[in-house]
Amino acid sequence: MQTLVGWHIEMEFREEGARTAAAALLRLGDGTEIRAHGYTSRHPSDSEQLRVGEEIAAARALNDLASQLLTKAHAEIQDSSPVPTHPLM
Repeated sequence: MQTLVGWHIEMEFREEGARTAAAALLRLGDGTEIRAHGYTSRHPSDSEQLRVGEEIAAARALNDLASQLLTKAHAEIQDSSPVPTHPLM
């Protein structure tokens, strides 16, 4: 049997001067919401390229999200296993 599952991640950005912040929200099928954040700062000598700042901040937010998902999965494996497990990171 094949099951198709989809997740959607919402990503929002905030530009404040030379700083870009990204906020990610993932809603899982079990009702869990995971929020993650990423930041970047533009050096004063760099040209203003908002897209680049958004991409870096988004990548950092997604890294944070991935870390939280691995931690959640490890906890769920540990809860169902009589044998101690190793962290997934």
